[in-house]
Order: sequence, then structure tokens, then C-alpha cells
Amino acid sequence: MNRVESIGSMGEDDGQEGATTMPHADAAGIVASLPLETRWPSLSSLRRYAGFWLPEVVLKDAFPAVHSVLEPRPTDVFLASFPKSGSTWLKALAFATLNRSSHPPLAGDHPLRHCGPHDCVRFLEMGLNTSGGEFFEALPSPRVLATHLPYTLLPGRITHECRIVYICRDPKDALVSFWLFAKKASSARGVDAGSFTMQEAFDLFCEGRCPAGPQWQHALQYWVESVRRPDRVLFLRYEEMLLDPESHVKKLAKFMGCEFSDEEEEEGIASAIVELCSLGKLKGMEANRNGTTSWGVKNESFFREGVAGGWSNHMTPEMGHRLDKIVEDALQGSGFTFATSSAPSSSS
Repeated sequence: MNRVESIGSMGEDDGQEGATTMPHADAAGIVASLPLETRWPSLSSLRRYAGFWLPEVVLKDAFPAVHSVLEPRPTDVFLASFPKSGSTWLKALAFATLNRSSHPPLAGDHPLRHCGPHDCVRFLEMGLNTSGGEFFEALPSPRVLATHLPYTLLPGRITHECRIVYICRDPKDALVSFWLFAKKASSARGVDAGSFTMQEAFDLFCEGRCPAGPQWQHALQYWVESVRRPDRVLFLRYEEMLLDPESHVKKLAKFMGCEFSDEEEEEGIASAIVELCSLGKLKGMEANRNGTTSWGVKNESFFREGVAGGWSNHMTPEMGHRLDKIVEDALQGSGFTFATSSAPSSSS
């Protein structure tokens, strides 16, 4: 069995080999029987399903709804990512690019100037829990939606009919960003996570015991599909986007079916979108300084340094080498590698 054939056959130890859906009526009972992880502060307990650790609330409610309630449209664009891998930035860029005709990037009333990226582009796992699909159904086409679900857990109606954009990030930076986010979110919810150390988060991450983990398998699945079907899955690396965001916005526009015209090129529309969606601009927006997402998390929690290589400020070189080796061994023979950065560079 080659790598492309094997990505759907993970999860032998949790009794859900090849699983792609879960009956809604049986979800609670099935979830209760799965391996459990409770050591991440303030987060929903995690359960291992089909090779990945996912929040209980997602498995019980959102995951079945993604398969049974959501009605994908051929024009839909799905933004997929492992948590804290650049999804906030990608949401802003994709939303501004796809909707630039109705919302010019220089307009003072642009939605991104008044709403956080996570409310402009909703996560399926959050929106389906709160609206039962009505919110997504009311959106005009073309829609841009987001998910942290692994590729093999997406409905075939999405993977076969819709475009998917995936963004990945160096595992070390993704880990540090998620650890800091979890601590900040815990504090905002009145949970004391001060004693939750980097070492504890590191050990859990190395075992793949984190939301949507293992991170490297999450990225690998989407990369395999981007190689097999580049017209349907666009694979982006956060570190490469930081170095040349404008060319990546143009690539994103072409993939989404809304390529920039010669007139737009002359007017510098792609550059204006990059400026509007830069970390510095987004962090300064009132909605992101004091607003809250539709699911109750403060918008400012999603904005930090936005750099590549910042992991070295929180992890020892030995920890970095250990995680690199774990990832290298796990990906051996796949042909896939992560981009890395030893010197921080920023999206702002």
C-alpha cells in the first residue's frame, strides 16, 4: 500500500479504522467509548477517533452535522488547517480576495475593519453547533468556510466537489502558539492554567495528544491530496507566505477562481489586500482588540507575534531537535517535509 492509499487507514488502536462519519443518534455512545485525554486546560476533553484526537463536543455534535446537515455547494472554498497554523491570517486573505468586488480592500466599511476574521469566515465545527446549519445556508455564493478537521474526516461531498485551501506551519511554532493560546483562553474563562508548563504541552504534542493531532499526520493528508489533485487542494506553507505574501494572494485568487485582472494588477489590489490583512493592521482593529468571536473567545487571543521561528523563545534546542526527529520519523518515505525557520520573520 502506498502513502496515498494509506491515509484513510489510520486509527487501528481506537477501533475506528477508515472511519469517515458517525451516526448522529449514536454519537454520544460511540464517543464515550473512545480513548480519552483531559490534560489540556480549559479545552473540551479529547477523544481519539480514526487516528486523530478531537474535542468531545466536535465528535458528538459538529462532526455528525458536517456530514448530515451541511449542504456543500460546488462554488464553496474550504480553508483547512491544524489549529494555530496561520488560519486567522488565511481567513482574512481569502475573504478579502474572494469578496473584493463587493468589498474593495481600501473601503472604510470593509467587514474586516469591523469584524474579526473568525466571524467573517466561520469554522464549521463552531457554526454548526450554534446554528444547526442555518447560518451557513443563508450565506451567498461563493462561500468561504473553515475547518480544523483532518482530510479523511471530511464528507465526500466536500472533497469531491469543492476547493480546499490548506495552510501548514512548522510543528514547533504551531505547538508554542497553541500552548500560549490555551493558557490565554483558560485565563479568560476563569481557569488557572499558570501551572500548565511548556514541557507538559510539549510531551502531549509529541504524542499527538492535542486537538486535531498528530499535527504532522493532519498536514500530510492534505499534502497528499494536493499532489494528487492540485486543482482541488491548494497546499500553502505559512513560512513561505510570510516571505512573499502578495504572490501567494495571487496564487490563492487563481485557485479560488477569481484571478486578478490586468486592471486590478495595475491598481495594486493584491498589495492592498495584503496590507489590509497584515498582522499589524488586524491587531489594531477595534473588533480585534476588544471584540469576541461568535463562540465566546476574545478576538485578541488570536493575535500574537505572527513570526516564523519564534518557538526558540519558549523551547530549548533539545526540545526542538526531539520534535524534529519525531516528525521526521513519522513522515519518512512520504516525500513531505515542513518548511522551517531559525530566524523569526513576521506577517506584519
